Amino acid sequence: MKVLNLYSGIGGNRKLWKDVEVTAIEYDEKIAKVYKEFFPNDEVIVTDAHQFLLDHFQEYDFIWSSPPCPTHSVLRHLIHAGGKASYEYPDMRLYQEIILLDKWFKGLYCIENVVSYYDPLIKPCKLDRHYFWSNFHITPFRVPKTFNVANTYRTNENMVEVLEEHHGFKLPEDTTRKELLLKNCVYPPLGEHIMKCARNITQTTL
Repeated sequence: MKVLNLYSGIGGNRKLWKDVEVTAIEYDEKIAKVYKEFFPNDEVIVTDAHQFLLDHFQEYDFIWSSPPCPTHSVLRHLIHAGGKASYEYPDMRLYQEIILLDKWFKGLYCIENVVSYYDPLIKPCKLDRHYFWSNFHITPFRVPKTFNVANTYRTNENMVEVLEEHHGFKLPEDTTRKELLLKNCVYPPLGEHIMKCARNITQTTL
């Protein structure tokens, strides 16, 4: 399966995919370098994922996209409501990509983002702490009860170690913004689950 992995980060969603030929797009060169260390066989391109999608979407069998999420998040809304930040428009690249792929893409796609502070303009599927838009059915999935994100953030001082263990990544020592990179990760078994759903593989959820 020829896969396009947009806004790839360090590759949490991609970690457990098998039998795939992946092109990963990441704008930040330092993050792209970390991704390449984890997935040396993937083609990694440092460029604007939004434009790359428009130019190349018909070249792939499966597309995963995780557009920037801060302007959609409940946390950002709370910050605005508390008068601690200026107002800003929601980043509508999210919906541009959903509409583009829904109307023109011949393969399978999954677009991931945070649960938003507003009612989604296009109805998603909700799994864990994420919204997903796709053109295939995604079956239910639950993160193990032993890990609760909110409780973990409140009770652990060393979040990097906790999140590294949860996601199964050990970041290089010189990696900057470790905690943010790990918080932005999709839980690898969830990424695997969605890929299996795309391939119509019967499985038992956690």
